[in-house]
This record gives sequence, structure tokens and C-alpha cells, in this order.
Amino acid sequence: MTIEQRRFTIGMEEEYFVVDRDSRDLVPDLPEALLGKLLDPPIGATSPEFIRSQIEIGTPVCDDITELSESLRTMRRFVSETVSEHNMAIIAASTHPFAKWGQQRHVNRDRYNLLAEALQGVVRRLLICGMHVHVGIGERDARIDVMNQVSYFLPHLLALSGSSPFWHGTDTGLKSYRPAVFRALPRTGLPDAFTSWSDYERHVEVLVDTGVIEDASKLWWDIRPSTRYPTLEMRSTDIATRYEDGIVIAAMYQALVATLTELRMNNQKWRIYSRMLISENSWRAQRYGVDEPLIDFGRSELVPMPQLIDELIDIVGAQAVVLGSVEQMERARLIVAGGTSADRQRSVFEQAMADGAESSEALREVVDHLIGETVEGL
Repeated sequence: MTIEQRRFTIGMEEEYFVVDRDSRDLVPDLPEALLGKLLDPPIGATSPEFIRSQIEIGTPVCDDITELSESLRTMRRFVSETVSEHNMAIIAASTHPFAKWGQQRHVNRDRYNLLAEALQGVVRRLLICGMHVHVGIGERDARIDVMNQVSYFLPHLLALSGSSPFWHGTDTGLKSYRPAVFRALPRTGLPDAFTSWSDYERHVEVLVDTGVIEDASKLWWDIRPSTRYPTLEMRSTDIATRYEDGIVIAAMYQALVATLTELRMNNQKWRIYSRMLISENSWRAQRYGVDEPLIDFGRSELVPMPQLIDELIDIVGAQAVVLGSVEQMERARLIVAGGTSADRQRSVFEQAMADGAESSEALREVVDHLIGETVEGL
């Protein structure tokens, strides 16, 4: 079977903060009337997230990146227009610039109540939003094989996505602070390499049989086989503030999955590196975004992001043609050249401070910037 005969369906989940348009702070709760409207989207699905000021969307299963782009635009626009009727707005950023986690409450549902009881303080700090991309892989062993290999590229995707430079009103110095919060939870970060689906299942069964977790959905790795769909779910990135940037990352991930699957069909594979090495690149992506090099382990040298992205586009180029995502691949170069949401947020803050604003005022200007950019181009 050739790559043209395979279908790498794609879907996305995004989590948004809901803010009060007057204070620019997170709303304490979503009114029942508003929540009722939000849970009836024109396409896809929406649901509350752990924190009451969050809403999650999930696109329909899409056949290609063009369909995904239209679906994401429709869903973002729907959520934005719906909350605006209540003097609220959404922001697509992985942290809110100044909100305090200690002032938030979690949604009163069994699932979240159990989570709060089990994880205590670390989950109460979970004032973060993410973006997950699902790509369909029908064969279970192939899902594991591709998961082992595509982990190498997760830092590259993280570097392109940074949208969480501020935390509790402070510039963290990181382009992506979200992983620092999320990885306080158990069963996060990079997964181990598994030899097969049955090997993966044996490891999961140890935790399930001992009662530590209910099922594999409690594995919150940067990448994992979905427990609900026949997909490989990428969870390593921040949410992109501009929807177009999110589509770039989704398209790149889909093309990587297709490329590695094609290698597998030809009895080839990408070299698998240790978690230690890949984690070092993840830290560099988290800290520097697209500003500094990542390590090329094959060459044992630091390689600037523009060169790495050029090489990555070349690696997936043939499959991008098949998948119809060449244009989205090319946009990755624009992200590297122009910076991510984190860079633009810092620029807004620094300009406001230079113009004489107090820090609290400058942070509100960052929220205004995020409100505008979240719906840009919709």
C-alpha cells in the first residue's frame, strides 16, 4: 500500500481562557446560560475544562489540513462570539499574563473532583491551556513505532508554539512556561520507548491493575496513543495564539507522522534517541523558543532554528505534497523569522512600560493584544 492510499485524518483540541473584558482577568465562572450555548457548537464538540474559566473545543475528524483550518476557524469564531454576548472574550495562550491560580475554582464534576483529590496542590496550579493534535494511524503497532520516532521532533514543534512567557504577573524568562507547570503532574513529559502495542499495554496494565490509574487516559505524556480514537495524539506544544500558526504546527506534525509511516513501510526508521537527550532539546525550546539553536544529535552540534526548520520541511516535503500542506509548511519559516506569541506578548508589555504604563496596566495591554490576535483572520 502506498502513502497515497493511506488516510492520515487529523483533528485538533484547543483550550481557551475566558476573560472579563473590563478587568481583563479570568472570569470566576461561566454562567449556566452561557455554558449551555457553548456546549451546542455548529460543528465539533465543546466542553468545560478543569478550571471554571476555561473552555475546550474539539474539531471534527478532518480529511486534510484545509478542512481542519476551516473547522478551527468556525469553532474559534463560535466560542468568541458566544462569550462576547456576556461581556467576555477568549484568549488562546497557554498562560494568562497575570491571573492567580489560588483564586480559581475547578469545575464541580466527578472527573475533576477525583482529579483534585488525587493530585492536590499540583493540579490546583494547573492554570494553563494546551493544544492537542490527533493524526489517524489505523494499525496499533504502527502507532507505537511512530510514537517512538516522532518524539525526536517534539521540541521543534514546541519551539514554534511558545505562548506562555508570563505567570502570575511576572515575566518568567521562558517562551513557554506551561510545561514547567504541567510537568509537576505525574505521568507527563516524554514517554518511554516501547517495542510494540502489547509492550505498551503491559506497562499500562501494571498501573491499572494496581489501581493507580483507571485507564491510559491518565497518561498525560507529550505524545500518546489516544484512548478514544485510533490516533496518535501530540500534546507537547503551547496553544498558538494565531489560529494560522496552530495549523502550521498541526500540518507539520501530520506530515511527520506520514513520513515516518512511509519509512516504516520501507523497513526503515528514524533513529531513536534517549529521553535524556530529547528532554534537553525540550528545555531549550521551552526556554528560548525560536531564538536559539537545538541540538542535532546526529551531528552532535547546535543548529540554528532557521536551518532546522528548513531541514524539517525538506524531510517531510514529499508527504506535504501528498497531504496538500505545502503552504502550511512554508509558513513555519515565517514563525521562525517573526517570532511566536511569546515574543509578541513581551513586545507589547515592553512598549507599554516604555510609554510610562505601570506593570499592571502593561499586563492588561498584553491581554488586549491576546484578545485581538486570538480572533485575527477568523
